[in-house]
Amino acid sequence: MKLFMWFMRHLLQTLYKVKVSGVEHLENAGERVLIVANHTSFLDAVLLTLFLPGKIGFAIHSSYVSKWYMQPFKGVIDLFPVDQNDPMAMKGLIGYLKAGNRVVIFPEGRLTVTGSLMKVYPGPGMVADKSDATILPIRIDGAQYTPFSRLRGRVRLRWFPEISLSILPPHKLELPDGISARERRQLAGNQLADLMTEMIFETTPHHRRLWDALTEAEHIYGEGHMVLEDIERNPLTYRDLFTRAFLLSDLLKRRCTGSVVGVLLPNVSSTLVTFFALQARGFVPAMLNYTMGAKGVVSAVETAAMRSVVTSRRFVETAGLEEMISALEAKVEIVWLEDIRAEVTLRHKLVAWLAARNPTATIQRRLKGVTSNDPAVVLFTSGSEGLPKGVVLSHHNILSNIAQIAARMDFNASDTSLNALPLFHSFGLTAAALLPLFHGMKVFLYPSPLHYRIIPEVSYDINATLLFGTNVFLAGYAKHAHPYDFYSLRYVIAGAEKLQDETRKVWSEKFGLRILEGYGATETSPVLAVNTPMHFNVGTVGRLLPGIKSRIEPVPGITQGGKLIVHGPNIMSGYMLHDRPGQLQPPSDGWYDTGDIVEIDADGFVHIRGRAKRFAKVAGEMVSLTAVEEMAAECWPGASHASLSVPDAGKGEQVILLTTCEAPDRKVLAAFAKAHGINELQVPKQLLSVADIPLLGTGKVHYAGAQALAEKLLGITS
Repeated sequence: MKLFMWFMRHLLQTLYKVKVSGVEHLENAGERVLIVANHTSFLDAVLLTLFLPGKIGFAIHSSYVSKWYMQPFKGVIDLFPVDQNDPMAMKGLIGYLKAGNRVVIFPEGRLTVTGSLMKVYPGPGMVADKSDATILPIRIDGAQYTPFSRLRGRVRLRWFPEISLSILPPHKLELPDGISARERRQLAGNQLADLMTEMIFETTPHHRRLWDALTEAEHIYGEGHMVLEDIERNPLTYRDLFTRAFLLSDLLKRRCTGSVVGVLLPNVSSTLVTFFALQARGFVPAMLNYTMGAKGVVSAVETAAMRSVVTSRRFVETAGLEEMISALEAKVEIVWLEDIRAEVTLRHKLVAWLAARNPTATIQRRLKGVTSNDPAVVLFTSGSEGLPKGVVLSHHNILSNIAQIAARMDFNASDTSLNALPLFHSFGLTAAALLPLFHGMKVFLYPSPLHYRIIPEVSYDINATLLFGTNVFLAGYAKHAHPYDFYSLRYVIAGAEKLQDETRKVWSEKFGLRILEGYGATETSPVLAVNTPMHFNVGTVGRLLPGIKSRIEPVPGITQGGKLIVHGPNIMSGYMLHDRPGQLQPPSDGWYDTGDIVEIDADGFVHIRGRAKRFAKVAGEMVSLTAVEEMAAECWPGASHASLSVPDAGKGEQVILLTTCEAPDRKVLAAFAKAHGINELQVPKQLLSVADIPLLGTGKVHYAGAQALAEKLLGITS
């Protein structure tokens, strides 16, 4: 039998090039060890048996123990039959562990059919708790691409992909005393689920460059896999994307100067081609927000010390940006894509075609000096409360955030992401474009999120399964869509601003869809927390993603919650500020102050209470302007609102409300507040009816613009 085991181990090593890392963690875990692994294929148990040192047993479902194909293994390994619904079987497993044995269990209880981590049962956590066993997480990766998995039709299967077994450090559950058995079981299960999620994140490669992730995606899903399309309806495969990016990169290399190059383009395929083309030659793309106006864009160009900006005449004419271009021409060289297209020769096409045949080698040759910690992109904060700042995100920042999201949610190559969010916004770039591209999903780019009637039709036409949006945009789509337009959607993910209850309700009632609200910032690449199908709590923004540490600092005058400070691999490399152009200013000790007042409950869900800057001090009491907006939205759900503060001679500050409600009555709002037990200090002193609330291009309220409008209406001089 030993000879047979030796033969099988060497056979699988030859066929799958199996790599085992972290063996020292198994050796240091002791004798009483519960090994937990993700379940990717029917090869999993064989791989663990052959490549883990020492004797291990397997806890498997009792219905499989008597199967014919399990008989040869009974003389080699200990098979321990268990059943989630059989308490005696679980007691037997606990006793087996207490005797000093090492046991493997798959907490998902089944093979994955999504390619991602599935539901983690609480039973294994309870077993670890009652047996006082050390938990040893092991990530199996690669076996899901074999025909022995259950992912046929979701990924490109192949007979002999490379397989890795990553053994992580041992872990002990930390459970409080004095809780009921049911609570203890649930808490143990939650800790185990978090441990498995952390395992998936930690073992996903993110210390690399964006191009490395893109070429690996092409290797996994195939060069002919369709991944990108826009309203021109000319879909691109990975091979097409590579060819166009390499062709453009060779021509941009001769035109662009400086390390940071501006990109002034709409949501079309050419924008992502330009993004990767610049990176293929070591440039750092700076995605310019053309909705900021000429002054804002010129300020951004100066902040990042740009010397070249890539744009398109067709886009400039369509969007009416001639004034902006005139202002930019005095600062930088404008590189027109139409002019570059006219320079393309047969030689250029041939060189690009050859480079795209082996994109991995091409990138390794061209980006020798670029590391994962180097800047990948410069984005600009929305400026919703002040002057926009340049945010520098590294390759490691972005890929870490993508890995964090993917560790919590399942995505696969059969998904189609409908992205109408601008690519100059971190949510639109990382979550709605790069994440899908790197996971084999098709990205459909639509040029404007404001086309409320058209976007639902587009979703219906392309069979979209993922939709990203802000509250304003999602409310607009819901208002104009047919109930069947979103029939194919799996996930609707909201971010960038608070999701209103009315928006959540209409999506649930009209389309039968649950909106997954998330939270983040440009500085965090951008996602910090998100609700998921497995961890969902209405009124929260979900739980913090794996790999993120947090602390909450008290704020004087605020009794509910505190200021959220975060640390993690997705935290930006630093700021670029206008008074120090082109200079990177890293965050202090790697921690980022979100400026948001939050509470984190016992289950880890994050409750946003408001911005630290979005509080008014009225008669010595701190009033959340965000809470005022929420109250107004509940009272007048069909209107938009922006709560602001202005000086008050008697009370220090007074709260005012800009609203699109045609005839807002303060008495009605005061009565609503009283009926719902809301402090009367939250009722705005003045209500100003306006035609529209000033918005940024991302759909968020432009508070600086709203403040200026309110002061103008009130006759206040700043």
